[in-house]
Amino acid sequence: QVQLVESGGGLVQAGGSLRLSCTASGRSFTNYAMGWFRQAPGKEREFVATISWTGGSTDYADSVKGRFTISRDRFKNTIYLLMNSLKPEDTAVYYCAANYGTMGRLKANDYWGQGTQVTVSS
Repeated sequence: QVQLVESGGGLVQAGGSLRLSCTASGRSFTNYAMGWFRQAPGKEREFVATISWTGGSTDYADSVKGRFTISRDRFKNTIYLLMNSLKPEDTAVYYCAANYGTMGRLKANDYWGQGTQVTVSS
C-alpha cells in the first residue's frame, strides 16, 4: 500500500516557525516530484511548494516565497516544509503529495497524504 504520512503540524503564534514532514512508503519514488498543498476553511486546495525527485529544483507559491523552504531526503523518502514568519492566513490543513515526473502547481497528483493541521494564532 502506498502511503504518504504527514507530521509536524500544530498550533503556533504568528511570527513563529514550524517544520512539517512527509514520509512516503509502499513503492519506489524514484522520479517522483513531491510537494505540499494546503486547504483553509472555506477555500479550495492550493499549491504551496514542490521539489523535484533529486531535490535540485523547487517552486513556491507567491504567498510563501521567502518564508517557506521545501527540502527532500531521498534516503528516508521524506520531504520537509520549513515554515518561517507564519501568518494567521497560513492556517490550513497541509497535504503532502507525490507525482511522477513533475508536479508543477497541479491539484491532481498520483498520491496524497491525509493532511496535518497548522493553526497560526494572532
